[in-house]
Amino acid sequence: MPAGSDPRRHARVLTQVYCATLAGQAPPALPRRIIDASWRRVRGYGVDPDRGGGAAPLRYEEVEHRRRDSLIGEALDTLRHGLAGVAHDASQIMVVTDGEGRVLWREGSSAVRRRADRLGFVEGASWREEAVGTNAIGTALAVRRPVQVYSAEHYVRTHHAWTCAAAPVHDPRSGRLIGIADVSGPAATIHPNTLALVDAVARLAEAELRTLHHRDLERLRAVAAPVVARPGGPVIVVDPHGWVAAASGWEPVARLPVPDVVDAGGVWLPSLGTCVLEPLPGGWIIRPDPAGDRPATRVRLDLRGAASPTVTLSGPSGSWHHRLSPRHAEILLLLACRREGRTATELAGDLFGDPTRTVTVRAEMSRLRRHLGGVLCHRPYRFHDRAEIEVTWPADRADLLPASDAPAVRRLRAVTGQPGTGV
Repeated sequence: MPAGSDPRRHARVLTQVYCATLAGQAPPALPRRIIDASWRRVRGYGVDPDRGGGAAPLRYEEVEHRRRDSLIGEALDTLRHGLAGVAHDASQIMVVTDGEGRVLWREGSSAVRRRADRLGFVEGASWREEAVGTNAIGTALAVRRPVQVYSAEHYVRTHHAWTCAAAPVHDPRSGRLIGIADVSGPAATIHPNTLALVDAVARLAEAELRTLHHRDLERLRAVAAPVVARPGGPVIVVDPHGWVAAASGWEPVARLPVPDVVDAGGVWLPSLGTCVLEPLPGGWIIRPDPAGDRPATRVRLDLRGAASPTVTLSGPSGSWHHRLSPRHAEILLLLACRREGRTATELAGDLFGDPTRTVTVRAEMSRLRRHLGGVLCHRPYRFHDRAEIEVTWPADRADLLPASDAPAVRRLRAVTGQPGTGV
């Protein structure tokens, strides 16, 4: 909105521009360039200016899954501290979406939230341009920069009574857009500094994520210290995004171009040539591999302690232990039985006797792969081919395992021909 303009008068001008543009007539003034481009995109999507796209919100279970798995959730406290109180005092709401534009959190004025409910602006709703036309969240997703949309700049008429300001939040590790921070409310609550505030808080959220990343690198560096200190040739330790935590025998760099999908074993890296990758909790150990030698990783799943099952990964560089929850132990046992892999639907049936509980399965597998991504593959979920699996559980105490583990134990005994003490 031009500095010094009267909001109501400016809203009337925008309405005239909107109506003329949609009618194919010459408008009394040109819309902003970013709005004009958005309207053109939205018309191409076929969004109805009277009703929007009508995309159904996600189910509660899926929203919870996305909240747990979305990286932007780790910066939620920063966003709340910077925006929620201001939004409440200004009769607005703070909204946080994931990288797909799905609303994950709303906080602020209860009266405004009720008005938002009537628009379908609720948790789980898609607020992309394809779904609801031009709006600050969807347009910020499209152009990858902060956007403020006021009154009739919205493409769908029922949104003309609103103003919103949104800024993208990026993952500092990968540069990927992971969500949108937004402040929305009745058009009468517009303030010229709202966009600057939202953008500044989004940058603070990115700074918080950067701090968390540095802490993760420190933990990875501590875990890898014995490997780096051990004689035996060059070695580099990186996180899943290629950021270097430690190095010995190679010129230090900040980041390596590690492929998005990596299995333990040999891989060609542009700056290093052929290398061997060993999984490490929270990252990878990288060594040169001029001879093409690819040692297998040994995975030991120990279920003898029902209260604290563990998994141990062993390779040429050493062994690392990870304590498992009973559910994660159960999943790994099922995957050990079925080396060919299991889909999310099949795992849901194995675990719960209900093939529809795929959301829970995907959430649990996402957590598991954060620690064991080096040996777990997906599509379908499985141990990678070069992993050697060993499972140990008490032969006479299958009752110590969760009840749903019993079929998996029987299948494992049938496959191995063993009495149940080891594989």
